[in-house]
Amino acid sequence: MARLGRYAVLGGATCVWAALTTVAEAQFGGTTCSVLDYKPCAPTVCPLDGEPCQPQYPFPLGENLQVTIDSAKWNRGERVDPEHEIDTIADLFAALRACWLAPDRDDARDDLQMSVRFAFKRTGELIGAPRVTYTTPGLEDDTRKTYRQAITDALERCTPMPFSKGMGGAIAGRPIAIRYVDKRSRQDREHHP
Repeated sequence: MARLGRYAVLGGATCVWAALTTVAEAQFGGTTCSVLDYKPCAPTVCPLDGEPCQPQYPFPLGENLQVTIDSAKWNRGERVDPEHEIDTIADLFAALRACWLAPDRDDARDDLQMSVRFAFKRTGELIGAPRVTYTTPGLEDDTRKTYRQAITDALERCTPMPFSKGMGGAIAGRPIAIRYVDKRSRQDREHHP
């Protein structure tokens, strides 16, 4: 009976290896790399003989852009400057951070996290209302509403986002996920015993 259990485990491991190899072949175009290889490897695609090979990266699991905004570091509440065109993702994330103004410390909660997901039009306006995708469990309704309003106000300060023509076309419709983290009251206790 014990021998049968060992064969079942070995058979299961073989099935998992076969599935992972199939996924790797789909992602890497048939080239599989292993940590057990004696040399470093990077999957490549060589289109024709004599042409240089190009690295092939796995397709992304998600197409959304993600940014974290920490209330202790980013808490300015500035409006976006319509004269300054947003031309890169780094500029977009900096503008979103600058627009954030956290609720008063009296309304803050230790280790609060709230995530929203939304998308822009090419004109810099939001497509619909942002959707809350995560909230710290056990959060009171009043605190949830306070932070939700702060997020809504921050996005109103940021819109319409002054995208350049190229950035507007590239960003239009792409999901953006922002994770707001508020650890201000805990950090205050750590710095002021």
